[in-house]
Amino acid sequence: MPLPDWKTTRRGFLGGGAAGAALTALAVPVAAQAPEPEPLEAYAPEFFTPEEWQFVMAATALLIPSGETGPGAIETRVPVFIDLQLASGFGAAEDWYMEGPHDPRADPQLGYQTPLAPAQVYRAGIAAVNAWCGDNHGAAFAALDPDLQRQTLVALEAGELPLPAELRDLFSLLLQNTKEGYFADPKYGGNHRMAGWIHIGFPGARASYLEWVDRHDIPYPLGPVAISGERG
Repeated sequence: MPLPDWKTTRRGFLGGGAAGAALTALAVPVAAQAPEPEPLEAYAPEFFTPEEWQFVMAATALLIPSGETGPGAIETRVPVFIDLQLASGFGAAEDWYMEGPHDPRADPQLGYQTPLAPAQVYRAGIAAVNAWCGDNHGAAFAALDPDLQRQTLVALEAGELPLPAELRDLFSLLLQNTKEGYFADPKYGGNHRMAGWIHIGFPGARASYLEWVDRHDIPYPLGPVAISGERG
């Protein structure tokens, strides 16, 4: 089976409008982070159980791997972003229209087609994927070797895992939230030290950079600024 772009190159994953989509994401504000947050191994998730946390750590590390060309999901604390969002109103779909009917076969342009809020999709979906991995590979997703993890994500994206219809949005949610965590303002828990913005040359929340709008193919020299005023 051909591997999707998110598996083969960082450019394929971060390109194609990913940055723009993430920067306009409907993120729910959380308390501003300290300049040096606790390391991921010491982070206590607000939403995820320990097993779910290991799944998200492993999956996001595959979606945006660490490499010579830029930081990965782990360095930018994408799992923290996802955890905080699921513990918030986003996870409960507080401001989404959630009335039926729900048709999983409907055109994606018609909107979200499951009665489950994002937090419910993650919780039940991760459990289902881990159960499938246990039945077929003898261990939960996070305990598999990277090649088997990659194959599992490919199958999940393609809809080839035997998940109930209401859980088939798990991969699309995970992919979108991973992009958001990589590019959203650091106040939301991810994009640590604005590493995602630095990687793509995004100026962040600077008051004005109009003098650079028409300067094409010239690296922006000043570095990004977060909403908090922190400078990258």
